[in-house]
Amino acid sequence: METKYYVVSSIDGDYAWLKRIDTGIEEEPVFIARALLPEGVNEGTKLKSEFLQYEIVEE
Repeated sequence: METKYYVVSSIDGDYAWLKRIDTGIEEEPVFIARALLPEGVNEGTKLKSEFLQYEIVEE
């Protein structure tokens, strides 16, 4: 499975909208349950996705 990078563009209750940032191509945002994301995720948090698991990427 490929590695993908996202930024949390907005949070809507128990869900978050993720925007892919590693392709340079505009894609539809991903709508995902916050329960699947790491603790402490806020708007603007960068995430790495591998094997359907998300982790926060430190800058």
